[in-house]
Amino acid sequence: MNKKLIMGLPALLMVFLISCEKKYQSPAKYEEDLFADERQEGKAYIMNEEECFDGSELVIASSNVKLIDSSKGRGKAFFIYKVRSGKVLKTVRDSTLEYPMQFLSPYKLKLKEDSMYVYLKNLNGYRLIAKDRNLKYQWLRAAPVYSVKKN
Repeated sequence: MNKKLIMGLPALLMVFLISCEKKYQSPAKYEEDLFADERQEGKAYIMNEEECFDGSELVIASSNVKLIDSSKGRGKAFFIYKVRSGKVLKTVRDSTLEYPMQFLSPYKLKLKEDSMYVYLKNLNGYRLIAKDRNLKYQWLRAAPVYSVKKN
């Protein structure tokens, strides 16, 4: 009888420990979203044409914009576009612009078949790529691709 009791004691102890396990359950009444008024999921701000023009340092109207390179994988993805020709509509620092010129965009643009506005600002960051590719400009953040309207 002692052997049966000694062999059954560890099994009995294991059953007892498993059945007494208590898991902490957080009551929902203590949950509070501190940033509920600041969060707007699924809603991105998109600038209108006037805001894009005012916020840009260089605006070009062109029908010759092509994606020439992209980088996906390590780090931030970026896309490099080439403008072969176009008409400068606004400039802050350069009075003339040499074509073809390249610019960087942190996201892929939906290019138009016809003429489109290219809204650019000075390149911020991307030092190694800028030096290697001779990039000076990047796409204006929150600016969509607008077609040039013919009047």
